[in-house]
Amino acid sequence: MGVQQILLYPDGETKALLDYLCQQSGKLYNSGVYFARQIFFKTNKLLTGKFDLAFEPSIAKSIVAQSLPSTPMQQTLMSVAEAFKSFKELRNLYLKGELHFRPKPPNYLKGSKLFKVAYPNSGGQRPTLINGQIRFSLGLTVRRWFGVSEFFLPMPSNIDYSKVKEFTILPKNGAFYLEICYELAKQKHDLDISQALSIDLGTADNLAACVDTLGNSLLIDARVMKAMNQLWNKKVSTRSEGKPEAYWDSWLDRVTRKRNHQMRDGINKAAKLIIDHCLKYGIGTLVIGWNEGFKSNVYMDRLNNQKFVQMPLGKLKDRLKQLCELHGIRYQETEESYTSKASYLDGDSLPRYGEKPLWWKASGRRIERGLYWSANGLIVNADLNGAANILTKVASNLSLDLGLLGRRALTTVARVRLWVLPKAILSAESQCL
Repeated sequence: MGVQQILLYPDGETKALLDYLCQQSGKLYNSGVYFARQIFFKTNKLLTGKFDLAFEPSIAKSIVAQSLPSTPMQQTLMSVAEAFKSFKELRNLYLKGELHFRPKPPNYLKGSKLFKVAYPNSGGQRPTLINGQIRFSLGLTVRRWFGVSEFFLPMPSNIDYSKVKEFTILPKNGAFYLEICYELAKQKHDLDISQALSIDLGTADNLAACVDTLGNSLLIDARVMKAMNQLWNKKVSTRSEGKPEAYWDSWLDRVTRKRNHQMRDGINKAAKLIIDHCLKYGIGTLVIGWNEGFKSNVYMDRLNNQKFVQMPLGKLKDRLKQLCELHGIRYQETEESYTSKASYLDGDSLPRYGEKPLWWKASGRRIERGLYWSANGLIVNADLNGAANILTKVASNLSLDLGLLGRRALTTVARVRLWVLPKAILSAESQCL
């Protein structure tokens, strides 16, 4: 499935209707969460069925539920059930000792308390396409209260309406988005599953360091994304200076939307670049190093926390997984403990986290940011050394041959910029960083 997100610029009347729908959806979501939490606390039963809440009379027949069209009302209550289903799965993992923290039941919406409004492209209240505009029904209750029965939003020309599965109105950062979920046909390529590309997600100047079993390597530059994120933090800090802790206004909403769009654009560009590399060289396996909870358990100073924790590495991982499914590439995650310390060229062993022998010691060491010194005095890129070690961790299980992955791939590397900017801007950014 593919999702296209469109920032809406509605007129005053349409904006008021969207605000009303999202407010009522938020109230209904909180009502459903309250009911499901009380059932869980009193009976230890979790309402995870698709229609457990949608057919509950005390919820579905309430004035809040009746104030929404019937189909979006059911979709909102289904979202509550999905949240409790996720909680149930996490709870089962915790009870088995496979989760390091105790999960909490889904909580109520806070802040503006606006929630999404979903219209599936099926059923009696399905949106219809009229002269390039999507018509959404508001239901009998809204028509009786306000004398309005419908509203219209623009339909993008690059999507086939017949393939759309669902339209979702999403309130976010003081604006409204239209999310269009549509079918995507899986693509077929001639790929060799025995060839693999490894990715080490970066925390400094590199968003991702990539090496493959064919001896190729590349670094995806993260300095522009870091500068964009740094500028956003500076604007928020300056605007909020001397204000209450929870201060927020429409100007901050606007700059936050811009920053989020920039981060999303960078992630999509980076993911496409990596997948295009796999398709170009016929690589059928993608390996990514990932430690669950590594951001939540990190302890850094304020500046490094801004550079590392706020970078959307998880979104890049999820986007790569989606594209791998679309193009038929085998996707593999592995824990990356000790991959940055160990020396790939010296063949160091790679123990799992918490299982390091007392005698274990890396053959080489990092001499400065970005460089690694092996035991025989060879200097290679530190992030590429980590990416090569990630491949080593899964080589035996995936039957990978690392014979072509040598020193040249770890030293001679192409740095790829996600945005082509004028030299004056790049020099100014490098001075800031």
